[in-house]
Amino acid sequence: MGRALWCLWLAMNGACGAAVSAAACEVALVLAVDVSGSVDETEYRIQMQGLADGLRDGAVSEALVVGEAAVLVLQWTGTSRQRVVVPWQRMTDFDAVEALAARIETTPRVWRNFSTAIGEALEVGAAQFRDVPECRRRVIDVSGDGSSNEGPGPRNVHGLLRQEGIVVNALVIEGAEPRVTEYFWENVIHGPGAFVITADDYAEYPARMRRKLLREVTKPISKAPGDSFAPHL
Repeated sequence: MGRALWCLWLAMNGACGAAVSAAACEVALVLAVDVSGSVDETEYRIQMQGLADGLRDGAVSEALVVGEAAVLVLQWTGTSRQRVVVPWQRMTDFDAVEALAARIETTPRVWRNFSTAIGEALEVGAAQFRDVPECRRRVIDVSGDGSSNEGPGPRNVHGLLRQEGIVVNALVIEGAEPRVTEYFWENVIHGPGAFVITADDYAEYPARMRRKLLREVTKPISKAPGDSFAPHL
């Protein structure tokens, strides 16, 4: 897609000006993937493939390149079990996006059968931004299918996130426990415009991830059905 057509598409979604005036690095994006005990091997592979396919989407990849985004992948589960599996990658061209997608879809799982420490995952994610100080926006994109049951509660980390100017968005997969979307809405997401997108099951994860990435990298101002937004936190 050429720049003119891209701007036309973004203008229809209320975001052209932001893309055209992007800084050298418009957004630094931490993709935090749940590998706790509630996620089986098939569900893990769906998450990683869904991430890779979402990055390859034409509109998403174009926005990443235009904004010279930085992307990092973090796997998280219980306390002391969060690991960067793909360090910061700069999306300077489409080859870089494809290389990142290919790396994500072949990245092995680090842990299995541990608890859910969302607060610590947010702390570890927040610490990564010190390596990309030039990026204008800082976003943690956390996916999960259950509430935090170990370590600091995610709300206890909101002060740090506010101080560092970090927005936390979420993709929730329902089914493992009741009212997970509500939990993430009330306890996990944080920052201006923060939002939750819900997948009713893992089969819906890839399509929902594409939508989530598109909203994060193009900063649209409209809301699609099934999305929840926090206008100020």
